[in-house]
Amino acid sequence: MAVFLFFSFGLQIGGLMHLLPLYLTSPLLFFALFILLIYVNNRKKFRGF
Repeated sequence: MAVFLFFSFGLQIGGLMHLLPLYLTSPLLFFALFILLIYVNNRKKFRGF
């Protein structure tokens, strides 16, 4: 998961330098951050007694 996050961040930096189109790199970074937030949110959920 961390590898995908760093990879998408690197692609986003490439998009900001106009090496890649931003309409391809921005959704990848959004998806990586979304998956990270889902993982962090579900990690310590109280599931009852």
